[in-house]
Amino acid sequence: MSAGRPSGAGCGSSAGKGGKFSVEALYGFSKKPKTSATAKSGSGKRGGGGKEESALAGQILQAARALMERRRLELYLRECDLTVTECTAEQTAMPYRNLGKSGLRVSCLGLGTWVTFGSQITDEMAESLMTIAYDNGVNLFDTAEVYASGRYATLSPLLHPVGKRSSYVVTTKIYWGGQDSLSRLQLEYVDIVFANRTDINSPMEEVVRAMTFVINHGMAMYWGTSRWSAMEIMEAYSVARQFNLIPPVCEQAEYHYYHRDKVEVQLPELYHKIGVGVMTWSPLAGGLISGKYNDGVPEDSRAAMKGYVWMKDRIFSEEGQKQLAKIKELHPLADRMNCTLSQLAIAWCLRSERVSCVLLGITNTDQLQENLGCIRVLSQLSPQTVAEMDALLGNKPRPKKEALA
Repeated sequence: MSAGRPSGAGCGSSAGKGGKFSVEALYGFSKKPKTSATAKSGSGKRGGGGKEESALAGQILQAARALMERRRLELYLRECDLTVTECTAEQTAMPYRNLGKSGLRVSCLGLGTWVTFGSQITDEMAESLMTIAYDNGVNLFDTAEVYASGRYATLSPLLHPVGKRSSYVVTTKIYWGGQDSLSRLQLEYVDIVFANRTDINSPMEEVVRAMTFVINHGMAMYWGTSRWSAMEIMEAYSVARQFNLIPPVCEQAEYHYYHRDKVEVQLPELYHKIGVGVMTWSPLAGGLISGKYNDGVPEDSRAAMKGYVWMKDRIFSEEGQKQLAKIKELHPLADRMNCTLSQLAIAWCLRSERVSCVLLGITNTDQLQENLGCIRVLSQLSPQTVAEMDALLGNKPRPKKEALA
């Protein structure tokens, strides 16, 4: 096999047509430093011109060394029957993470069916989204008893052709009292069942015993919490240990630029103490962070739909307008990283290894492909870039000890 030509990822991002490297890629600078007329003619004093020539020589030497290393790499890969494209593919491949300290491995992106199986799309589109997501490494599909008014029975027929049951993870949330969840899903079990909100009318021991019963009878493999406080999760863990029951392994929490405290301050402490992982949702704050509402509310957006007046009011509120202004300030950074605002925001949510999975709400295939592109951005998200974003957003939560100081 001949040596591959670099693609648009990794070290091949600046390759030109036919896989040839551009001058910028080879020499590491876009243009030569300007030299004075006297330096060009060889007459007059060499003061400023000498410094410029020295700087240029240094750049050329550094670029030549980089070029030699690149050519050595290509020769080595050729001997190994590999290409640069294959080696840089890891930067765009779906990462998998353990769910908290459990042994369950999940894709760092999951498909949330609150939108995917809602009234916004057809079953045919849902099938396309499921297939594309699975083919791109997504193995987690999140449901709930009330999503799409209980119409999530369509999930199982879409998943069966995609792969073996053991190759994907199905989660569901219960609270309102939907009937026959497994029957409607057409599944023998779910991988994780979430208690969606705490039940103030039930003692914690009864909740933990009920979840333990579900797992012991093969209806679920794990249980987790959703919208629970850190104190409530800790209470459930303590009850489980006291009565030899099964504790929760994960909390589902809202997480994005403007909702940070719980995931960044409260839950990391639980992870270290009891191993509870984090699965997050709404990385784009209902589309606010994507930039789609920067110039008003598009007719085909969720905020324009019946029943979403609250979202429209939120966008045009004083706080919403301030948040939109911050998003506009992030545009230059996204352009510099050659990504969209959505890709940058989702990659930002994934920057911490403690976030096991980010759930996506998708309505079309273009949106899905765009969001999947966040994996490439994640590999480029350096601590310096994160610090730059924190400075721009101006809302980084302080750790508890620092806050009390």
